[in-house]
Amino acid sequence: MTAPTPIEAVGDALVDAADAGIDFDGLVVEPFREAYRWQTPETEAVLTAAELREHADDPYATNWYYWEHVVEGHDTPRRAFLRWLEAADDLTVPERYDELRGGHTRSWGELAVTAVLSRGGRRRYEVRHEDDVGEDVDSYTDPLEARHLVKHDDDGRYRPLSTAPSLPHGWAFVDLDGSDLVQTVDYVYPATVANWHREREGDLDVDHWSDAAGRQSGIYGIVEQLDGDALEWAAEACCVDSQCLKRREWDESEDEELDVPRGDGEFPCREPCSLFIAAARKFTTLEREESREYTFELTPAEKEQLEDIVDAVADSRTDEIREADVNEGANRYRARFLRAKRMDDHGLSGTPTYPEDHEDDA
Repeated sequence: MTAPTPIEAVGDALVDAADAGIDFDGLVVEPFREAYRWQTPETEAVLTAAELREHADDPYATNWYYWEHVVEGHDTPRRAFLRWLEAADDLTVPERYDELRGGHTRSWGELAVTAVLSRGGRRRYEVRHEDDVGEDVDSYTDPLEARHLVKHDDDGRYRPLSTAPSLPHGWAFVDLDGSDLVQTVDYVYPATVANWHREREGDLDVDHWSDAAGRQSGIYGIVEQLDGDALEWAAEACCVDSQCLKRREWDESEDEELDVPRGDGEFPCREPCSLFIAAARKFTTLEREESREYTFELTPAEKEQLEDIVDAVADSRTDEIREADVNEGANRYRARFLRAKRMDDHGLSGTPTYPEDHEDDA
């Protein structure tokens, strides 16, 4: 026996479900006398079982079949994500089908995720870097490949933070079903779909800094000593849109919020990540040092230049400053000139002023 075509499968499923009733995305099918009532926002009719099968290619029918028989599970992150992708809560079925025929795309971090209508109302999906939409790039179909493709940025540097805005270009995952799509997204941005869904359901379990720091041990145990001000500075350094695409939901504690922007990312950050913990360890050791006053000879322009260099490094703009841009404080030749003038073998020449109770290490 040959397998039913996609439309035949929809017709069989309609007849099988009609006695129990269907009420989904604007489609209502229910027993009515010796037949069935068929109702959508646009039409209403009384149909026999045979006539019901003839409606199997109706968008409302194929849409119902896709979500109830192809996409497994109901209250799952995958289903919620796939419906969000085609704006199922905002568009009617005919509106969605019009969009899907040409491909409906939404952004997820730096990803462009596209849903396309396929046979029998099924969907196929594609995901690529949002900058590569319309570009001819290498195609993949195995979600596992994504783990290797996003390990390094375009310059070959390792990406320790998966949600850093440094996703490499030049690839696309094509002709995916819903399960493979979500798995691909999960390899690119781990746990983001699950946490996004938990937040939508009001079930996001946030782990604040005080709890996360208290659980650290070994060389990371010292992060618990990071004071409130330094924690604010650390969050400003690490947890803003320019550094991470997540939206920070954790604070110092449940009762003490951090006065730092949370970010605008689609997916929430429910706890301090391992990279933040590692950075916090270094910040804690740096904060143990006592401040000293130094006396340097700098011209006003040189002081501004040092500030420009710090800003350029902190904002990852050094690669944007051309060698000919000598008016830029962080220009390479300007920096080398300053080093030649103001630094010796021991670094920046200056005279430290110690506190009165300071004891020399010697």
